[in-house]
This record gives sequence, C-alpha cells and structure tokens, in this order.
Amino acid sequence: MFRKILLVLSLLVIVAALAWFKRIDVMLAMVKFKSERELVVAPNREIQWQQGPQQASGERPPNIILILADDLGYNDISTFGGGVAGGRVQTPHIDQLAAEGAVFSQSYAGNATCAPSRAMIMTGRYPTRTGFEFTPTPSGMGPMVSMVGSSMKNGLPPAEFNDVGAAEAPAYELQGLPSSEVTIAEVLRERGYHTAHIGKWHLGRGKGFAPNDQGFDESLLMSSGLYLPEDDPNVVNAKLEFDPIDKFLWARMGYAASFNNTGSDSFEPGGYLTDYWTDESIAMIKANRNRPFFLYLAHWGPHTPLQATREDYEAVGDIQPHRLRVYAAMIRALDRSVGRIMATLEEQGIADNTVVVFSSDNGGAGYIGLDAVNAPFRGWKLTNFEGGLRVPLLVKWPQQIAPSTQVDTPVAHIDLMPTLAAAAGAAVPDGVVIDGRDLLPLTTPAGAADWDRQTLFWQSGYYRVVRHGDWKLQLSDKPSKAWLYDLAQDPTEQVNLAAVRADKVAELGALLDAHKASARPPLYPYVAEMPVAIDKSLADPFLEGDEYIYWPN
Repeated sequence: MFRKILLVLSLLVIVAALAWFKRIDVMLAMVKFKSERELVVAPNREIQWQQGPQQASGERPPNIILILADDLGYNDISTFGGGVAGGRVQTPHIDQLAAEGAVFSQSYAGNATCAPSRAMIMTGRYPTRTGFEFTPTPSGMGPMVSMVGSSMKNGLPPAEFNDVGAAEAPAYELQGLPSSEVTIAEVLRERGYHTAHIGKWHLGRGKGFAPNDQGFDESLLMSSGLYLPEDDPNVVNAKLEFDPIDKFLWARMGYAASFNNTGSDSFEPGGYLTDYWTDESIAMIKANRNRPFFLYLAHWGPHTPLQATREDYEAVGDIQPHRLRVYAAMIRALDRSVGRIMATLEEQGIADNTVVVFSSDNGGAGYIGLDAVNAPFRGWKLTNFEGGLRVPLLVKWPQQIAPSTQVDTPVAHIDLMPTLAAAAGAAVPDGVVIDGRDLLPLTTPAGAADWDRQTLFWQSGYYRVVRHGDWKLQLSDKPSKAWLYDLAQDPTEQVNLAAVRADKVAELGALLDAHKASARPPLYPYVAEMPVAIDKSLADPFLEGDEYIYWPN
C-alpha cells in the first residue's frame, strides 16, 4: 500500500514538474481554446456596398484614397532602398505611385506603434491632446507576452507587466478614440463625401468608438488577424519561435471580418486578407465612382503573423530564411494591391480627380527577426530611432501635384488630416486645436519657401522625443538616458552627441518639458514594458553592452 501511495505521489510530482516547465505552452493553449470559443465565425457573405448615382453631375471635389500599410519597413519599398531580400523583391506599383506624385523623403509616423499613429492620422492631433497614447491590447496579452518573453532567455532585460495599469484599464473594446474627437471621415462626410473604411481599425470597437461611430458610412472591419486559416491549402505560414508577440497572436487570432458593426456577427473573409480587402475596395470604388468618396484602406500586411499565399511564396523564389521568403511574398501582395487600386481608377475614368496617399503606421518590427527591413536606419517599431518612426508618404493627385515631386521637409502623420481636408475644400473643425499642417503647399516651390514649422514631438509614457530643425533628442527613464543626433550630418543616428552638446540637450529638453506640461493624462494606462534592442533583431542574441530601451505600452 505504501509503495502505491509513493508511486502516485511520484507521478503527481512528475506531472506537476512537467506542467511547470511547459506552463507557457499550457497557457497559450488555454488562450487558443478561449479564443476559439468566443469567436463565432459564419461563412463568407457578399458585401452590399451602398450605390452612388448612375451618372456624375457637375464639378466635384476629388475622391480621396488613403492606403495604410502595417509595420512596413522603410527598406521594403524599392523606391527608398534596395527592396526586400537585398532587392530580389521589388515594389513596382508603389514605385510607380511615387514616380507619378510627391515623395516626402523625411516623413514620420505619429508613433512607433500602430494605434496612436492611426489616431493622429484620423484627428491631426497629438496624443498629448487626445489622450490616446498607447496601443490597446487584448485582455491577457500584456502579462502573457511579458511572461513568454522573460522565459526565452535571449539576453535582454526582463519584460515587466504593469498589474496596476491592467487592473485600471477598461475592456479592450472600450479602449478607443473618444467620439468627441473629430475625424477626417467626419470632416469629409460633412463636405458631402461617401466615406468607407476597409481593414484594420484599432481605435476601439465598443459603442462610440467603432468606424461607423467616427464618420464612416460603411466599414468592413478586420475582426481577427489571420490572413488565411492556418491549415488552408493555399497558405504558407512562418511561425517565429523567438517572438513572444507572435506566439500570442497565433494562439489568440482567428480568420474573421465584420461589416457595419462592432464585430459581433463575424464571417469569413473572401480569400487572403490583403487580396480580399483590395477586392472589396475595388467594389466600393466602382459603386461610388459618380460621387466624391473617401476610402480608408487599412491593410494588415505585412504585420505578423507571417502568412503568404502559396502563389506569392513561389513567385518570389528561393529566398532564405523561410520567414524572409514569406515576408517577401506578403510585400508582393501589398504592392499588387496598390497596383490594382490604381488600375481601377484608370478604368473608371476617375484617376485624374483622385488623391491617393500611401503610408505605413510605423517602421518595421525587430521582432520578426529580419535585419534589413529598416535599412539604412537604426531601430525598429517600438523604438523612436529613425527605423521605428520613418515611414513612406507618397501622394498622387494629377490635377495638382506634378510627377516626380520630392519634398525634403520633415512631415508627420498629424499632417494628413488637415491635408486631406484642404484637398477636399473642407474646413477643419471649429474650436479644435489641430497640430498638423496642410502639406499641399510643400509640393510647390513657393509654398515650400513659406513653410516655417520647425518642431515635431513624440511621446509614449516616459519615452519622449523631439525633432527641432535637424536636431533630434530622445529621452527615456528606462534606461535613464539621452540620445542626441544632428540628422543633417548623421541621418542614421550613429553618433550620440548628448555628452558633448549639453546646450542642445537643454534646449530640446525644454521643448519636451513644455510639451509634456501642456498634456492631458493618457486615456488608458500602459500594461507592459517591453525591452527592445536598438541594433539587433529579436532573432539575434543580445549581449552585454548592446543598446536597448524599454517601450511602455
């Protein structure tokens, strides 16, 4: 009897030990089980887009299309660098868009992560005014990513979970841009535009926060983030064993969309997500070709999880490693989307009277383990080095902007809202401070000569940045450090001048302090602090002496 008891106890100890060592896998499995139970997805259904008039009448303002990529690296576009995989994968359609309009060569994201940038694009206002300072994350993501990251022992300092902040934060669906903010969709709808959103939103899904509550007549929303089901015969997946965010996404996400609601009646998209959003964008354009429309096409690509169609995977050739080949195939799909949108405008006879804007929400992510995505710049998404903040900004408007126009003035996402309003002949809202500026004058020599803005700001918790003229100062509390660069002489931020130019640190630090002093508190607290190596991707071992920052989100 004693031996049986001892054997049972021994087995329990072994099971408990295995469960402890496999606790991450067990917790991820629980996340997946919970997600699958919560996300009920119906079969695909046809989208019934509203139909505009059968014939156009009289003069009208230009149509406006804003195409936003997600986590696109600066070097992913062959206009700016060699292109993906050392130039093996080009982006000819995006390159053509650049050649036929204006290229803003020093364009910045609103933030080094997605949602605050999107809020700034919609409102033209800094998060210090709106309070929308951090990217909302699904419940459980902060502690799970922190735990998984800390268990990987890649040499980085440990991730930290803000349990107080998580306890204070409202539900994920209610972490959104307040409806009291005036969006560019509301401004354009007031001007008589039909407004449509397709793709990612990430500015809240609860009542008052969803696209339909923020000025969009129609919204085809990404309800969950797989491009295709993981076991689809037409998909090629690349899972990143070194990335805690990727592990969470594969466990948490499904394949779903919704239309004109907050995601409660999800259905399967009609194909690979990048192509599906493009198909529906084309349908929306054709339905509204005879009236002014605003289309906000917010692609998910090339954000993780890395998934490509088998056709694109084969087309890019034998690129190594596997994750780079899948990523390159995703860029190919994104470029194809731009080409199909531009071709549709030509076919419908409305290309000359359409403003097309292309950008990305932030720079490429280091956690995908690809070293060259932001070349030649240092840093990644989740850092305020140029690699995290520099994004493409291309604007084509044949009636107003000459081909091959290059603008070297520093600009940012906060400028898009007033720029699009000006293109439409719409007034920005009364009584609302707009931090952005209309960029259209910069596309002419006279307008560029009159430009007088010198300063741009970024703030994510205790990590704050200012660019004033050609000087850029980054200040962080974790680690407590200052980085000062003269971008005119050192555009890739190689030589930190903080120790030898105390005068500049003081001058720019005063600008940051004044900006912070006028700020409202964040709407929602950050829930995690993630360590990010500045010069190495997450696939590379972090060694003592390597530079890093913590990103609070």
